[in-house]
Amino acid sequence: MSNSNDFTKKICIIGLGYVGLPLAVAFAKKYKVVGFDINAKRVEELNKGFDSTLEVSEKELKEVIKNNNLKLTTSIEDIRDSNFYIVTVPTPIDKHKNPDLTPLIMASRTVGRVIKKGDIVIYESTVYPGCTEEVCVPELERESGLKFNKDFFCGYSPERINPGDKEHTVTKIKKVTSGSTPEIAKKVDELYASIIEAGTHLAPSIKIAEAAKVIENSQRDINIAFVNELALIFDKLNIDTLDVLEAAGTKWNFLRFKPGLVGGHCIGVDPYYLAYKAKEIGYHPEIILAGRRTNDNMGIFVANKVVKLMIQKGHTIKGSRVLILGITFKENCPDIRNSRVIDVIRELQEFGCNVDVYDPWADKDEVKREYNLELLPSTFNLQPSTLTNYDSIILAVSHNEFKEIEQQLQNQKLKTKNQQPIIYDIKGFFDKSLVDGRL
Repeated sequence: MSNSNDFTKKICIIGLGYVGLPLAVAFAKKYKVVGFDINAKRVEELNKGFDSTLEVSEKELKEVIKNNNLKLTTSIEDIRDSNFYIVTVPTPIDKHKNPDLTPLIMASRTVGRVIKKGDIVIYESTVYPGCTEEVCVPELERESGLKFNKDFFCGYSPERINPGDKEHTVTKIKKVTSGSTPEIAKKVDELYASIIEAGTHLAPSIKIAEAAKVIENSQRDINIAFVNELALIFDKLNIDTLDVLEAAGTKWNFLRFKPGLVGGHCIGVDPYYLAYKAKEIGYHPEIILAGRRTNDNMGIFVANKVVKLMIQKGHTIKGSRVLILGITFKENCPDIRNSRVIDVIRELQEFGCNVDVYDPWADKDEVKREYNLELLPSTFNLQPSTLTNYDSIILAVSHNEFKEIEQQLQNQKLKTKNQQPIIYDIKGFFDKSLVDGRL
């Protein structure tokens, strides 16, 4: 293996989504980078300076492209002369909630077709401990005809992208690194350290780095499951959960988690990766799976609670009109992956409710493709004259755009009908005196 100073670093990023694109742009400010994606429409948009994920600004993207530091492509021929390949493809779960490694395997095969002696392949996709060496490496060897840790090498540096967060961006979050040999681990660490302002942490092995990533989100999932279970208990006791958490939070070491719908590409998925590996080695993970069950059922709880509140106010459930505000998995972000708002929608539909969904951040075509839902148009009016046509309004995602509804509630503008709409606040976004219920 050549010394890292003996050749120019040419970096290829495989996968240009929420993780890959910001990483490619960050590296392109210092190195020659080629970004590869199989989605031709995505690459075409990016080459025009438009990032539909809103993670990278048009100005920033156009600047690195104009300087010839970043090339975006769908052609495998364009990535052959790289010497660092960084894989940032999604790692979802299937309908049985087992890891779906298809994108990772396909990406590994693509890289395997182009790697040369001395190249380093780094994985950022979230996986279970052992996946890189047990699943990805054999694909690389098979396609390339090269020998692992003799002809080519691997590293693992888990992504820590927080979609929609403009403060904790890729270079401002400490990065865990690792490599398949001590020498390669050092090279991988040096590569990331050259762009990560927050610094790096070199893990002792790839497996440890993989495990570190998967437990980050599993820990959050379990903590949220705990407060979700509290919400279920306190609902039966007629106690406001957020009031309880506010009181408990006055102690310095109380962990401040809030109840809610747990979706997204990480927290709602990663625990299943860890659970899968645990079961594979003969251990049944009680706490991890219990947390997942609790969180996966919160959408059904919310829908049932709203229906009960509607009944109490005299609304007829079958044929009632319900407005859901927000479909993305988090606020002020267009990411709809694994959004659990869909659980609320489906349950209400089973009750016979007519559900409308409005989200100014979500892409209507993506929502249609992913959930077979027609979003209300972006021109939808949030004024009282429109909102009072609904029997119930559910605040599912706390986008800034929805804050104006709180002012209307304060002014009693929504209470113009004989039968007032139920207002349910999943996010604790509105003042509690203005809503009929909150999680």
